[in-house]
Formats: sequence, C-alpha cells, structure tokens
Amino acid sequence: MAASTNATGRVPASKGLLQPEEFARRVRFDEVPASGPAAAWVERVWSASWELPDGMSATTSLIPHPAVEISVERGQLARAGRDRDGVWLTGVVTSRFDVTQFGSGGVLGLKFRPGGFAAWSGIPADQLTDRVEPAGDRLPGMDQLAHLPLVASESASVMLDSVLAGAGSAEPIPALVEDTLALLAEPVLTRVDQLAHRCGCSVRTLQRTIRHYVGVGPKWLIRRQRMHDAVAALDAETGEGLAELAARLGWYDQNQFGRDFVRLVGSTPSAYRDRTRADGTR
Repeated sequence: MAASTNATGRVPASKGLLQPEEFARRVRFDEVPASGPAAAWVERVWSASWELPDGMSATTSLIPHPAVEISVERGQLARAGRDRDGVWLTGVVTSRFDVTQFGSGGVLGLKFRPGGFAAWSGIPADQLTDRVEPAGDRLPGMDQLAHLPLVASESASVMLDSVLAGAGSAEPIPALVEDTLALLAEPVLTRVDQLAHRCGCSVRTLQRTIRHYVGVGPKWLIRRQRMHDAVAALDAETGEGLAELAARLGWYDQNQFGRDFVRLVGSTPSAYRDRTRADGTR
C-alpha cells in the first residue's frame, strides 16, 4: 500500500485500531484530549484525513469502544450508515467497524466517554446502539459544525464548546458506570457476577444501568475489553504465546480465543500477528 501524501505516522492512543502501522502510513491523524468542563462527558476530539493516489483505496478497521461519537465527515469514504457529507451521530458499534478511504477526505470526531453521551443528552444510549443518524435529528445546532476544519488541534475548542452549549440539563456520569469501567482494566474480571460484586450492586442493577448509559450490557464490555487487550498484545509483539495470552485474558482455552478473535477481527490470532510483523518490516 502506497503511503498517503499527508500521513503523520501517528495512531490513536486508545486501543482498538487494527494494523496500526498500515494506518500510520496513509492517514494524517490528530487527537486532543478533552479539557475544561466538557471533559465531564467527552474523552477526546480526533481527526483523520487522507490523500490517496487515483484508483487506490484502503480500509481502516477498528474494534470499537463503548462510546457514542459525533463526527463531521467530508470527502471520499464509505462506512455503514453514511450516505453523504455531513455531521453524524454514531452509537456504540457492537461489531468490527470498517471505513474505506479513497481519493481525498477527512473526519473530525468528538468521542464521548462511555456513559457520557446519555448523561449529557438525556437520550438513553441503547436507543443508538448500532445506529448512525444525522446528528441534527436529535441534537439541534450540531449541523453548524459541518464546515469546521478537519483537524483536531484547530477545531477541538469549537467542538467542546458545542457540547457545553447543549449541556443545560446534563448530569454527571453515574459512579456505578465509572466504577465498572475502571474495574474492566483488571484481566482477572471475566464474569458479570464478579463485576457486580466488586461494584457492590446486583447483577440486574448493573445490567440495567450500563445498558441505559453505555448502550450495551456488562458482558459485552468485559469481552470487548479483553479483545482490546489481546489485539494490543499482538501488536506489541511481546513474545507471549497464544495459549498463554488466552489464559491470561480469561478465555477458557486457545480454541475459544481463536473463534472469538476470528468472529470480530476477521482473521486468526496467528495470522494477525504475522501480518503485523510483516507490516513492521516494510
């Protein structure tokens, strides 16, 4: 794959991007952590732009996070739910998220913290799960962002100000949601009942709260966090064997890990690891 003429070599700080070395060669990426009052609900503002040779296309694939996003999109890209340039509202995506880039184009995104969108907007996050909608349909005033520069460092302040302008009746993200997300960093947590016990609540309360604020259930959160950890370990080439990696992250055995990995990523763990090694030596 030829490099984009404006690639920076940067990749997102968060986990989930598949084949990051390939992404870094073709995409100009920028991100700005949220600051000020808007950081109560927003994690970061990010941007990606590209300029590919005529006739060439490339697909960026991600294992999504449990976050709702508002994005300004212009130019030549194809992804589920988008049929034109505009400002889009995307709920939590439960499967692999693919964006095909060709020609020139770009995206400016505002990523809410898990639970942040529902706390900020009052809209239950599970109403948006696996959905893409014009942002203005639910969030009046968001269409005015359509002409912002597609560079995070230039447009972050305006994006964050737009969140503050619409935060009239916003509430803090509930402590139960924050505690759940913090606990997910522990690989030993592999079951919902363990998570509920650590949070000091019933399984039902945990399920109901997480689904309302985050958009998916706690079981999904556990599995997705462990998969993020697995992909990050394979990208880092730690030398850990696949059986050891599967056991450390809570899979019953390597076969179960392999099946889950293929279902979400689209290749076996060994094939993904080998491709990552090949990309790194080009």
